[in-house]
Amino acid sequence: MYGDLELNLNEDAFLINLYQRFPVTIDRAQDATIWDTSGKEYIDCMGGYGVAIIGHCNKDVINAITLQINRLMVCHMSTYNDSRLEFLSKLKSIAPDNLGKIFFSNSGAESIEAALKFSRKFSQKNGVISMYGGYHGKTFGALSVTHNAKYRKSFNPLLDGVKFVPFGDISSLTDAIDESIGTVIVEPIQGESGIIMPPEDYVKAVREVCTEKNLVLIFDEIQTGLGRTGKMWAGQNWNAVPDIMCVAKGVASGVPAGVTFVKEEIANCMNVGEHSSTFAGNPIACSAGSATIDTIIKKDLPSRASDTGRYFKDKLIELKEKHPIIRDVRGMGMMLALESRFDVRDILMDGIKNGLLMLYSGRTVIRLLPPLVMKKEQVSRAVEIMDDILSEEEKRRNVQR
Repeated sequence: MYGDLELNLNEDAFLINLYQRFPVTIDRAQDATIWDTSGKEYIDCMGGYGVAIIGHCNKDVINAITLQINRLMVCHMSTYNDSRLEFLSKLKSIAPDNLGKIFFSNSGAESIEAALKFSRKFSQKNGVISMYGGYHGKTFGALSVTHNAKYRKSFNPLLDGVKFVPFGDISSLTDAIDESIGTVIVEPIQGESGIIMPPEDYVKAVREVCTEKNLVLIFDEIQTGLGRTGKMWAGQNWNAVPDIMCVAKGVASGVPAGVTFVKEEIANCMNVGEHSSTFAGNPIACSAGSATIDTIIKKDLPSRASDTGRYFKDKLIELKEKHPIIRDVRGMGMMLALESRFDVRDILMDGIKNGLLMLYSGRTVIRLLPPLVMKKEQVSRAVEIMDDILSEEEKRRNVQR
């Protein structure tokens, strides 16, 4: 019966309608370049929503996965495994000093769910402070600390005790703290909301307030971590270390994986069976993760992200000076945004037509999360394409220079 199916049917015929789709069918990729099924080439500034952090189809990752698949594909956390131990050792080697314990999961949202549970158990308080514009995922706990009403409104009631305060305003954070609050969760740089940068002293000040008030501080480094901002962890840009840190996206180069780093005294409050995951610490993900970390360190990708990202941002600032349609350019490392005065949908679609894949954040922000291995020549070409597209968009909208 299955042979009668038309295999060229569009995915949308089968899928629940939950994603904004781009009209491109990706066939293969290498480093920061993607090809569609017709052979057309694209510069990838999407990066699988930040997942392809060391580039697509890294040979060392492929070799590690292939070796592991031929040895062992399934190994529950109730038994031990050398590939898992190797990954744990490599994670510990790049983790902030005080985050000595690790929990494995399968995604960023799961990493957040674990962090919220660990913090509540340790603090014995259900109150959480999150930020306006904060995005932490769409499962119920993660959604409860995600600010955007469009994600939340259909699923209330969510977790009790969550307060939202303005990102970047330390006084509002301090004023919101009462006896119910045990946790503060923050992205060092807000990603989903449009690459929103904190004031220079903000992240460090949040750390100091949480220390003073004896609150558990969670950094969501799912989008900012693993070198993207020019440091291994975004918090390092402000010399701030959390009590719990959530990591996912590129940690296993596309194999589903999430990691929650936890301060030892918080980890020690948890009992056997209070949290777990069937696929946690899967040997394939662990092997991919070890090869990913090796690549980040061997190629010094944080430094490369800093250098190439500065070059990219400078080029975008030149575009802003040329095109009045651009309202703002912001970001750090290879985590950049270009904010338009108008809806960016047509710009994104024109990018696809011209061989450039970009992301959005809301209606007016183009988000750029390219692989950290992107070459400066590709950056220059991407900016040239943007330049042409923006000129055409200004003509359509009759925007005067």
